[in-house]
Amino acid sequence: MIKSARYLFFICISAIIGSGCRQHPSIQTAATEDIYTDTICSVLPAKSKMATYLDSLGFINIAEADNSIAIDLMYTRADNFTGQVLYEDLHEAYLHPEAMESLLQAQKFLKEIRPDYSLIVYDAARPMSVQQKMWNVVKGTPKYIYVSNPARGGGLHNYGLAVDISIIDAQGQPLPMGTPVDYLGKEAHITGEEQLVQANKITKQEMKNRRLLRKVMREAGFRPLPSEWWHFNRVNRQTAKEKYPIIP
Repeated sequence: MIKSARYLFFICISAIIGSGCRQHPSIQTAATEDIYTDTICSVLPAKSKMATYLDSLGFINIAEADNSIAIDLMYTRADNFTGQVLYEDLHEAYLHPEAMESLLQAQKFLKEIRPDYSLIVYDAARPMSVQQKMWNVVKGTPKYIYVSNPARGGGLHNYGLAVDISIIDAQGQPLPMGTPVDYLGKEAHITGEEQLVQANKITKQEMKNRRLLRKVMREAGFRPLPSEWWHFNRVNRQTAKEKYPIIP
């Protein structure tokens, strides 16, 4: 048994080195056969190339900063407003450190109000190359108002200073907000929500859920976007252009 465990240990270490994966802290070299038998081999998945690049720029991986915040990047799938997979080489959600600090505060505030709830992130730092793909879909259509034009500097996502976000319950189900995330239309606007309720476009509970999301995000320093209940900016666009690097 000792010989077999030692063999499996070295197979695991070889796989880590060969794959370039990060080594789990529990995997350590050992001089005794007893440690070999007790070693649990665990390999974390390799990061995407874009994630490694964002690491090098100093951006923060949300899941690594707080794994209680759920991540479901909508642009890794085709069921978004473009009908395309936009993140072919990004599977992790990143934010600028200042936005990350505020997001951690928002999660804390939410847990204080509703310990059974949690935030869920649908998009965060976004390369300008992806922003261009989005713009190409809406330019020349009435939907162009919902997408920042790269030629004008893009939007706050392109600085890692915006987040698309909602709330999930204890079962991991998103709270109803009246529209899906990424819905481009007036029903997603946060202005005139009472009128939307009166017109039976959204329910009172959905309006209440939106207001809870805005409460915790605002308290943490984020600013809501009037046309998208799920979108929050950490700074204004002019400040971003003057002080922060853009993600190409």
